[in-house]
Amino acid sequence: MNNNIKPDKSWTLFLDRDGIINERPFNDYVKSVEEFVFIDGVLESLNKLSKLFGKIIIVTNQQGVGKKLMTEKDLNGIHEFMCEKIRRAGGRIDKIYYCPDLDGSGSKDRKPETGMGLKAKQDFPGIDFKKSIVVGDNLTDMVFGKKLNIFTVFISDDIDYISNEKNQIWDLHFRSLKEFCDSIIKSV
Repeated sequence: MNNNIKPDKSWTLFLDRDGIINERPFNDYVKSVEEFVFIDGVLESLNKLSKLFGKIIIVTNQQGVGKKLMTEKDLNGIHEFMCEKIRRAGGRIDKIYYCPDLDGSGSKDRKPETGMGLKAKQDFPGIDFKKSIVVGDNLTDMVFGKKLNIFTVFISDDIDYISNEKNQIWDLHFRSLKEFCDSIIKSV
């Protein structure tokens, strides 16, 4: 981890969902609880990160709702299932913000726009974006973070992609949430 980053209970961790917490289906969406599969090591990592960060917030684009491939009720059921499994493993998610709007809709909530982050700040006035980290597996997550002056962590195991200089707009890179967690725990 960066030596200047020493998170504690005054810090907020923003997490993308698909590809960070659960496996991202190829060219599809997680549309039901049955399709939701935790990535190895995530539950243990969220347990540890919950002890470190004051707030853990999910910010996720979910255009499967906007495409009518699932309902908001389906999405809420997936999130209830996910949060219950995280709680049982000793972790927590303080709030989930999702944007069902379609790509290209101009929505201020759809990442890379900042609406979900600003809503989180409104709901939790103690959030300081300079004492926050966003973890995501998409450039939209990184741009979202940069627009809010949040420290960005890119998750990918695609070595060709991450070694491409022009794509490196993130502050740090790890192959998984578990690898990020292990590194940040060592830094504090």
